[in-house]
Amino acid sequence: MKAKPPKLDFPQHLAALRKQRTLTQQALAERIGVHVVQLRRYESGSSQPTLEERGPDDELKLQFEAVSRLDPEEKKVIRSLLDSMILRHEAKRWSAG
Repeated sequence: MKAKPPKLDFPQHLAALRKQRTLTQQALAERIGVHVVQLRRYESGSSQPTLEERGPDDELKLQFEAVSRLDPEEKKVIRSLLDSMILRHEAKRWSAG
């Protein structure tokens, strides 16, 4: 049985993902449309994005609420589908830019 990696909290996860993509705080802040000072607050844990900044639009909220009631295996399928769609979108965006 594989040991699960320790779960990161939001500030650690954000910093780790940014570094994994070799982005500076300034570069990430520009990409996500926040001031670099705010991004530093997120990474330090002194602030967190509000749901309006990081949550789904109204159209998807009800669907995500419904998904939250699915069993773990069904949620895994939904996450996999979402990951695939997001990666496809990002690949198109990067190839166009």
